[in-house]
Amino acid sequence: MASARTSSAVAVLPTITSAIADASPPSTPTSGLTIPAIPACIAPMNAAADIGQMLPDLDQTHLDWLEEEAIFILRESVAAFERPALLFSGGKDSCVVLRLAEKAFKNSMGDGRFKGRLPFPLLHVDTGHNFPEVIEFRDRRVAEMGERLVVGHLEDSIRRGTVRLAHPLESRNGHQTVALLEAIEEHRFDVLLGGARRDEEKARAKERIFSHRDSFGQWQPKEQRPELWTLFNTRIRPGEHMRAFPISNWTELDVWLYIARENIPLPAMYYTHQRPVMRRKGLLVPLTEVTPAVDGETVEIAQVRFRTVGDMTCTCPVESDAANAADVVAETLQVTVSERGATRMDDRTSEASMERRKKEGYF
Repeated sequence: MASARTSSAVAVLPTITSAIADASPPSTPTSGLTIPAIPACIAPMNAAADIGQMLPDLDQTHLDWLEEEAIFILRESVAAFERPALLFSGGKDSCVVLRLAEKAFKNSMGDGRFKGRLPFPLLHVDTGHNFPEVIEFRDRRVAEMGERLVVGHLEDSIRRGTVRLAHPLESRNGHQTVALLEAIEEHRFDVLLGGARRDEEKARAKERIFSHRDSFGQWQPKEQRPELWTLFNTRIRPGEHMRAFPISNWTELDVWLYIARENIPLPAMYYTHQRPVMRRKGLLVPLTEVTPAVDGETVEIAQVRFRTVGDMTCTCPVESDAANAADVVAETLQVTVSERGATRMDDRTSEASMERRKKEGYF
């Protein structure tokens, strides 16, 4: 490899030398030395690199391995269970899992399109406080693919009395567990395929790829099943179910590299746009009908994007100029805070807030 790089560099030198020699304006004598002018076609050594030009040259072998593992998990899930469903919220992780499912179960047309139907429906829990842009994208994407979408509405749970809100503007993020478990019971799903990743949060970091849930939908961290040599124990009793996470071993950077490589469509709010926000406790809180400004807060228009999308009452954007997936990759290479740590108000209530919710049946 080293010799190849050396020979390549040597081959380029005459071209650069010739370009310098033919450059204009002509060389200018300075203190007895002749310094040739550098043509505009040769960029200085400290010039900013274009990440869009660099992406094709990045070694993405690990993406092929992650893709292969995820497709194996998806196929294993469909083979082992009778009534699977894929959790699809319109967020970036679920969009990636959806593309992986297409590769696992459909015939590729060779141009980014796929022919056929998935062997399971898509499932989404609508809190009633989701971003309108995401709901519009979800419905449009499902219609384009011709798939079946099952929606569990939290509003229905509120009407039934299984969910009671302390006040109308209370965050509904934690309450969607009830609507999820009710949808599982109604449709008798025995495995849910989700886009959770271990790098998102500490509780998710210790969860297995196949996560067993008891008859109450609860997760018991100390009773997880071993997954040695990629052998999965998928046995469940009546009333129990599994959660399977095909991209559990992926990172946020892996997700964005895959989105860039596969040209996966996403809601526009994942890229830079202007939005009214309030600065609150180190976060940029979007101004919406369910997150109004409080006394003393100043509303400003900021250039932002969302690293993750969820309930409007707890999801915050970050300042960003990233206009496409390649730009987001460049930003992600420099971040030091996880996407949930940087954008989710509900995860800041306590160190164990996510684990507590997961024990109750959360995603």
